[in-house]
Amino acid sequence: MKFLGMLCISCLCFSAGSATARQHIPLEGTWQVKLDSANVGVQEKWYHQQFSQRIQLPGTLDDAGLGRSNNLSADKLVKDVLINLIRKHTYIGVAWYAREILIPKDWKDKDISLYLERVIWNTRVWIDGQEAGVQESLSVPHRFDLSALAKPGRHRLVIRIDNSKQYDMTHLNMAHAYTDGTQIIWNGVIGKMELMAKDKINIATLQTYPRLKDKSVNVIATLQNGLKQSKKGILQLQVIGKDKRIVANRSIPVNLAAGDTRQEINIPLGKDALLWDEFNSNLYVLKAQLTISGTSFKDASSTTFGLREITNQGSALQVNGRRVFLRGTLECNIFPLTGHPPMDKKGWVKVFGTAKAYGLNHLRFHSWCPPKAAFEVADSLGFYLQVELPLWSLKTGEDKNTNRFIEEEAQRISSEYGNHPSFCLWSLGNELQGDFSWLAQLLQKLKMKDKRHLYTTTTFTFQKDHGRWPEPGDDYFITQYTKKGWVRGQGIFNTYAPNFSTDYTKAIDSLPVPSITHEIGQYSVYPNLKEVPKYTGVLEPVNFKAISKDLQRKNMLSLAGQFTLASGKFSASLYKEEIERALKTKGLSGFQLLDLHDFPGQGTALVGILDAFWDSKGLVSPAEHRMYTAAIVPLIRFSKAAYTNAEIFEADAEVANFSNKALQQVTPLWTVKNDKEETLFSGALAAKDIPLGNGIGLGKINFSLKDIKKATHLIVELQLKGTVSKNKWSIWVYPEQPGTAPKDMVFATSLSQALKHLNEGRKVLLNPDTTHINGVQGRFAPVFWSPVHFPNQPGTMGLLCDPAHPALADFPTDFYSNWQWWDLITASKTMILDSVPAVDPIVRIIDNFYKNRKMANIVEARVGKGQLIICSMDITTNLEKRPAARQLRYSLEQYMGSNKFNPAVTLSTGDLEQLVKE
Repeated sequence: MKFLGMLCISCLCFSAGSATARQHIPLEGTWQVKLDSANVGVQEKWYHQQFSQRIQLPGTLDDAGLGRSNNLSADKLVKDVLINLIRKHTYIGVAWYAREILIPKDWKDKDISLYLERVIWNTRVWIDGQEAGVQESLSVPHRFDLSALAKPGRHRLVIRIDNSKQYDMTHLNMAHAYTDGTQIIWNGVIGKMELMAKDKINIATLQTYPRLKDKSVNVIATLQNGLKQSKKGILQLQVIGKDKRIVANRSIPVNLAAGDTRQEINIPLGKDALLWDEFNSNLYVLKAQLTISGTSFKDASSTTFGLREITNQGSALQVNGRRVFLRGTLECNIFPLTGHPPMDKKGWVKVFGTAKAYGLNHLRFHSWCPPKAAFEVADSLGFYLQVELPLWSLKTGEDKNTNRFIEEEAQRISSEYGNHPSFCLWSLGNELQGDFSWLAQLLQKLKMKDKRHLYTTTTFTFQKDHGRWPEPGDDYFITQYTKKGWVRGQGIFNTYAPNFSTDYTKAIDSLPVPSITHEIGQYSVYPNLKEVPKYTGVLEPVNFKAISKDLQRKNMLSLAGQFTLASGKFSASLYKEEIERALKTKGLSGFQLLDLHDFPGQGTALVGILDAFWDSKGLVSPAEHRMYTAAIVPLIRFSKAAYTNAEIFEADAEVANFSNKALQQVTPLWTVKNDKEETLFSGALAAKDIPLGNGIGLGKINFSLKDIKKATHLIVELQLKGTVSKNKWSIWVYPEQPGTAPKDMVFATSLSQALKHLNEGRKVLLNPDTTHINGVQGRFAPVFWSPVHFPNQPGTMGLLCDPAHPALADFPTDFYSNWQWWDLITASKTMILDSVPAVDPIVRIIDNFYKNRKMANIVEARVGKGQLIICSMDITTNLEKRPAARQLRYSLEQYMGSNKFNPAVTLSTGDLEQLVKE
């Protein structure tokens, strides 16, 4: 039997494995819908009306194509287009949803509830025109008691959902529980929708509190008696372990007065109880059954838990008494097809499975709390999660209504998800500012109620007198810097020459709680325009399309793929160094990347080595990434990237071991190879035991470079014999005396000098003082975060060149920026070529995607009777101390002296004056 808008009785189902008459009626299917932008529906009693439009729930108005259509054009590269992915349809306000339901006869005298797994933000429900209540949450299911209204028979169920901002808990709507920056501010219901019936006497909640010291679990069961008279019964608790083996049984008599009864029971799990962590994600199932004396009544409920304890002893993070190092990234509610998080396990397997493949063990949920499916997958894979309240405010604690909502939301999150062992860390919000005394009070309330997690007041803050040292109530501390110095490399890479011995041990010295570095990385990667066809859902990549059109107008579209690959590989190398500095820091408890995958909001912040779909961009393979993000990472400390063959390479080898055991008598092996995979040097260090921790010395590596006669790129590799643990680094070796310049060329440092020799038909290498170049000051690191979000920052996105170009024959390089370019780039000014005839640069600079200028550091051309190379990197001064600059000059000179130097493009004197001034 089928009814229009009617839920058929045939959809009724029972709780799996339950011994009770708990019954469920799914509510997915076709619903009526009506938009209420003027918010008049309650006044006009829409809960009695029929609505003509239809929608599929679970789902959103965006899925149904309802709302205001996007009218942004990709024809212009403007902020409104580049700010984030664009919703194809937008609606913020009230929407009404309705359908008929059929309550079965055997639901008479039952407790009947409506379950809506996730909604934004405020929900009201009517049964046959009578209101059943109001719910508000961004983090947990909305539940309504329909017992008094939903009697057996047909009824009209109406749900009013208001997704407009209810409380001022997010600065510029950036908190990821409520934003159009990453997810969307959707209207509808996602996840499970159902009616449920249970008897008046039932098990309302089960909370589990593992006790590691005696390998037991404390269970707090809330038993509900909806009858007027007291009852006696038996509560039976059963713990099921691996292979469905019964680990423990407990039965206790209970006296059930009217209302709620709280029962606390300790259940020993045995001396062989299995622990939960990243290496062994052992889960237990707790089954509870309530029987009432003298009756056949039974009610059952269940939950999962893990025997896990997270502590902060000795200022180090520990799981089950063993030190742990968080290798994490952020999850900012980024799901470009739906605009909302997956509500099933499949979607989260993609997230956590990918993160694990890339060596990570931790996810921070930035200013939001994920749904049940995320916790379940994290539990099964052994991931450590940091959950945050939906709070990112610069005036925290000021508004009483907001405070009430946040406090209640925190309690809801604790009750709904607290049993999950993956729920390890809890922050009150992101970069909070405002009333820290109110935050401190909230923190203490949460800690007193639920000690299963560690807490921190805020995930960093920029507020004066805060953020540089933990707050008094913090169990752990997340920061960019302390009062003793920086704990992330951002910015340092532009200021200081490459040094691979650096760590942040001094900056975290004497911290009273474990420290985790905040949002390290944020190195922008050029947009991958090949992603555009992947956007088949509710979001449209107008930003990508606008960038594509801009490149097309400027005849650079064919370079887009190379821009992505070159900027991406450069970014990956910086992330590697960031991570290794963290791993070298004694006492540090972890890092949180921003990000392993792209962040499509805040000005198209494409900072990931993976795209927003958690798919590879082809920059770093999982195996390569695990070299420096696995539980065991070999490391070396060395002083610089560029050497001469008059030097000796020296490095201190060490290892970070955050696995589940110490290693016995391991032999470290090191090799040095060139680009032809030929082994030039190798050796073995003394075998030794490797305990848990970091900063564990393995010995010294050194070898003379005197036999390397020509410029060479070397790869130094360190491996722990008999294991998969290995890591590698690049260095560049240049001759101390590279050679002399050809006689038939001229080196000039001024335009007038160059023009004189060009008019004589000479070959000229022009290297003007950077103050005489019309262009942009050189900056090694790529754009921070987003050139749209931070438009006034200097900088580009790395270089692009052809390593096989004969001009670079004596200067070994990849096609992208790497550490040997640091001195040259920081001593440069990038030329802007937009106003001169099209040239194919020898070394191109990738501009940020908000401007897409044609830029270069080395170009060649015919000028008058002569031939010219302009190099806007300083290859003139202090060459005795700058081996890379000296070698690049030599390589250019040798090219100019060869018959391969034959520029194809002609520039006029006027063109040169656009690039260089006297």
